[in-house]
Amino acid sequence: MFGIYLKRELGRRKKAALVIALGLALGIALVITVNSVSAGMTQAQDKVLKSLYGLGTDMTVTKTRSAPTSGSSGRPNFQFDASSNGSDKTQSSDRVMTQGGQALASSVVTKVAQQKGVASAVGALTLNVTKVDGSFTQGKAQSSGGNSGSGGQGGPGGSGSGGNSTAAPQVQGGGANFDVNSYSVAGVDVGDQTLGPLAGSKITTGRTFTAAQSNAKVAVVSKSYAKENSLKVGKTLTISGTKYTVIGIATPDSSESTTDVYLPLKQAQTLADAKNKVTTIYVKASDSKQIDAVKSAIQKNISGTTVTTSADLAETVSGSLSTASNLATSVGKWLSIAVLAAAFLVSALLTSSAVSRRVREFGTLKALGWPSRRVTRQVVGESVVNGLLGGALGIGLGLAAAYAVTAISPKLTAQLGNTGGGGGMGGGPGGGGPGGQASQNTMEIALSAPVSMTTIALAVGLAVAGGLIAGAMGGWRASRMRPADALRSVS
Repeated sequence: MFGIYLKRELGRRKKAALVIALGLALGIALVITVNSVSAGMTQAQDKVLKSLYGLGTDMTVTKTRSAPTSGSSGRPNFQFDASSNGSDKTQSSDRVMTQGGQALASSVVTKVAQQKGVASAVGALTLNVTKVDGSFTQGKAQSSGGNSGSGGQGGPGGSGSGGNSTAAPQVQGGGANFDVNSYSVAGVDVGDQTLGPLAGSKITTGRTFTAAQSNAKVAVVSKSYAKENSLKVGKTLTISGTKYTVIGIATPDSSESTTDVYLPLKQAQTLADAKNKVTTIYVKASDSKQIDAVKSAIQKNISGTTVTTSADLAETVSGSLSTASNLATSVGKWLSIAVLAAAFLVSALLTSSAVSRRVREFGTLKALGWPSRRVTRQVVGESVVNGLLGGALGIGLGLAAAYAVTAISPKLTAQLGNTGGGGGMGGGPGGGGPGGQASQNTMEIALSAPVSMTTIALAVGLAVAGGLIAGAMGGWRASRMRPADALRSVS
């Protein structure tokens, strides 16, 4: 009886049922869209962060930045031989510096690995190499004055009998033309490459380092750097007078590479004259839920260090990605809640209004013996069906909107700034360059809008909740009607 009556009543009031369902559908569709876009923002931020610290890395440990020592500015300086036998003098010099000018002793890696909650720790040395290449051209001295008259004698600083003077010679021509090229080098612990600078890249050409190459003169270069400098596997790369054989080309998993050249850690330490030194320690926690506790333990037990987690690094991300993420988190979610609340309220009011127009019907049913709870159940049943219909429409609209965002894939930019330590996670854009200056790296990320089963379940729950709220208000109003009301409504 309940099902038959329910079907007949919904069929009689198709227009009203459709209006209620559409109201709920719009609110649910907005919730799905905002949730899916927010999930896409989170994925985009994860891609940006993983490009810096690599897969599996939970935090990095760097040396706390200190002021330059007296007489040292921390900036790169170049000294050239000024003497020249010819008119031109070709000069070339590489300046190798640890990133940010800060470094930790390699023994700190062992101390970090021994801390409670640390699964593994790996040290790396990040270098900034500045190459200055060019030549000086020697100028020529030319006299701008002359003597006049006869019998005049003169020399430098002298005067002839005729009173004529000679002007000082002037140097004309000459100058310098130099090209400055800067790139980054990362020293990799070849014994454990699951953490560290290479963890966020895969070798697409050639191979990576082997355990036997801990001090070999070999290099892996990033795909972009190899293309820019026409490097291939088997060719040699010269850094500060040392030649390295390229054995592999690395392609980042998610974004542009922040490191140009990878060397075995010992070779990088030799280049920078930083024996047994590292700039960054990559840490993997035993439990991802205890990252804050591990961070506190390291900072407490190992002085002079700065611990940077992915959450800390996320705060340095700016650009359109950060702006859109903030909008989706704050404005978008609050807007969806407001629209959903309005949809629930409108549905409840429309249901209550529909009950008011069915005074004669419900009054007659009560006169025939229907108890109030049965009338209430009937109204709630109709509202729940309307809610489920609205939920189905809302899920369809939400999926269509999410698919449209994914298909369009709007490009968002992410700028990675300094975290304030001696180097960023992975020694990439978060670190300081020569002189401790903060560097920035801009990346482009394609936005997607993935829809999870949790979001679908949330939509179904909201649809049922909307139907129950509307049915509760309409049922309460219907239960208060008396059989006498039906008689009064008869014209």
